[in-house]
Amino acid sequence: MGKRTVFFKNKPVITGVSTIAGPKESMGPIGKYIETRLENDKFDEKTFEKAECKMLSFAIDGAIKNANKKREEIDAILAGDLLNQIISSSYAARDFEIPYIGVYNACSTMSESMALGSVLIDGGYMENVICATGSHFATAERQYRYPLELGSVRPPQAQWTVTGAGAVTLSKKGKGPIITMATFGKVVDFGITDANNMGAAMAPAAVDTLITHFNENNFSPDDYDLIITGDLGSFGSKLFKDLVWEKGFDISTKHVDCGAIIYEAHEKEFQGGSGAGCSAVVLNSYFYNKLKNKEINKIFFLATGALLSTVSTQQGESIPCISHGVVIENRG
Repeated sequence: MGKRTVFFKNKPVITGVSTIAGPKESMGPIGKYIETRLENDKFDEKTFEKAECKMLSFAIDGAIKNANKKREEIDAILAGDLLNQIISSSYAARDFEIPYIGVYNACSTMSESMALGSVLIDGGYMENVICATGSHFATAERQYRYPLELGSVRPPQAQWTVTGAGAVTLSKKGKGPIITMATFGKVVDFGITDANNMGAAMAPAAVDTLITHFNENNFSPDDYDLIITGDLGSFGSKLFKDLVWEKGFDISTKHVDCGAIIYEAHEKEFQGGSGAGCSAVVLNSYFYNKLKNKEINKIFFLATGALLSTVSTQQGESIPCISHGVVIENRG
């Protein structure tokens, strides 16, 4: 369809989804749609890292069961997370005797894995794949900012990393919403150096992918019920809409950000949610439910990722970002 857009002739079907999230997320506006709601952030494990891995395993297993599949029917698991060398995904994958393809695009890993999984199914290489990702507030703070034990004060531009995981089963055949297209993102750097200001850093990457998607396919906002970004938060969402407006498109009535809606509006959450688990949880609970009930029929899902590390931040580097988009719709 274009240099960066792939049209799927054999449209992959979302045959099952699964979500799990922490107490804070479960008490938010979308809490009732989350499949497994935890009572404690450690998930009865000794460390937050072990809890993150366990959540991802639960989500993967749940997506398989909810698709009415057996583990031996799954051809591959495509998964990634935020921890060093995607250890949560890798350790979760050892619980399954299934080929594992580790992927990483930070918080855009959900849409990245879904796009790549769709390519594998559309090309006839596989029949059933799992796409999954997750994050944990405590592990992300320890790695990217400050350990919780330091009691650091969070600035007003900060977002709260979501404790949660989501997984989706994509199949060659079955009932459910289908993935019809994917537009792959490119790295965009807006010059932001503040590791707390994720929304401002990621918004331009989402704009680049959305405008490319529109221009390559002669689309407009009217072609979608919703345009959903991953975790720009309240400020990033406003910036995203303003930048898209400057490109000639009005998405003010179409845009929803997962990070902006996952928590109740309250000053201690500041800009809302972030993390790889943010869009994974919201997409596969709240928006999947709306698709299933035909309340919406066609969405463009753009998860957004900040490709930074502690080393790059300490060396004063700006934050390169990326966003991949997939079109999900009900059958006509």
